[in-house]
Amino acid sequence: MSGHNKWANIKHRKAAQDAKRSKIFTKLIRELTVAAKEGGPDPESNPRLRTAIEKAKEANMPKDKIEASIKKGAGGTEADSYVEIMYEGYGPAGVAIIMRALTDNKNRAAQEVRHILSKHGGSLAESGAVAWNFERKAMIIVPKNEVADLDEFMMVALDAGAEDVIEDENIQVIASPDDMVKVRDTLKDMGYSVKATLTYIPKTTVKVVGSDAEKLLKLLDALEDSDDIQEVFANFEIDDEEMERLAQNM
Repeated sequence: MSGHNKWANIKHRKAAQDAKRSKIFTKLIRELTVAAKEGGPDPESNPRLRTAIEKAKEANMPKDKIEASIKKGAGGTEADSYVEIMYEGYGPAGVAIIMRALTDNKNRAAQEVRHILSKHGGSLAESGAVAWNFERKAMIIVPKNEVADLDEFMMVALDAGAEDVIEDENIQVIASPDDMVKVRDTLKDMGYSVKATLTYIPKTTVKVVGSDAEKLLKLLDALEDSDDIQEVFANFEIDDEEMERLAQNM
């Protein structure tokens, strides 16, 4: 899991200075719109919308754009044209990949996903071919410098319903999707800065090195750059040093 988390952190840093900010906003608007349509416009009772709002704020999306997207979704107009689709595939070295799309054109999205995978040494898989190797989980991120006593923090998180606490670049708290709000709010009430999201965590991982690692990161980058793809998850492991070196050349 740490391999993909490391890549996610690098992508996050790159996104902060990304020249394609309009593309990022387009994806966030879709997520806000669909989340509001499915669960209502109140983020307190709609965890998916609350997560989308947090992501939009993190990307410095203007408040009026956020509110307009929620209103549009709650009204059920433009949101009706978007369909959520999960694609599954394989990358270099047999890495399993899950891609979550929000699209207004299923044929276009499928063709583009297939083209990107093929171009970068991957292939599209049948539904269920790789999904069995992933678990849907909530991940609550807390800055490492805010946690003075990890053992005490872990006890609080576990008491609130967390399943695991992982120390990496930040502190990662893993919980079931149903317990995300409770765990997040408990930690937030204690004064921690928290960022919660739903993710797919692999049960097993594949160690990737050399040219396969470079091809894989280029594939993930291309998938995440697609207008229709909202999120990409994969079960790879790449050494931290090699990850940093490859990321700088992307």
